[in-house]
Amino acid sequence: MNLPNLITVARILLVPVVVWAIAQREMQIAFLLFLAAGVSDAVDGFLAKRFGMASELGAHLDPLADKVLIVSIYVALGITEAIPRWVVILVVSRDLLIVGGVMFSWIVNKPVSVKPHMVSKVNTAMQLLLVGLALASLGFGFDAGWILQLTMATVAALTLASIAVYLREWVLHMGANGVHR
Repeated sequence: MNLPNLITVARILLVPVVVWAIAQREMQIAFLLFLAAGVSDAVDGFLAKRFGMASELGAHLDPLADKVLIVSIYVALGITEAIPRWVVILVVSRDLLIVGGVMFSWIVNKPVSVKPHMVSKVNTAMQLLLVGLALASLGFGFDAGWILQLTMATVAALTLASIAVYLREWVLHMGANGVHR
């Protein structure tokens, strides 16, 4: 357990506090905690790369922390009606489909490894931007209006594109080497 991994674990432990803040409609606090989580993600990545502290544990923990943060915050924002539920369903369903596909591939003894594609990296960045924008506009009382709507539409389009990319790869992987139904 090195410093970058401890920072990542702290980010995971911060998630329930962010969700609590959203549930209590303390959007300024939620925004600041979300910002702290984002900074911690950058810091742990920097430390791991810059000082040779990268580890196998960190390679698994960091994306897990990102997913736990995104999914939890989206669900909390959907429940509080801060963002439309259809956006929440789309974002969460994508992650569930990916996890389900990986688990199924293990069950049938054809493990698939998931490597982030550029569309998924951009998608994650836009998902985080949407959360930050929603929390900031609610917490600091400004009307994000059309920017929020455009960001939601972009998140929806990129999420669907990401699903298509991963689904295509998964189908090709599962169909390789004579797997039959």
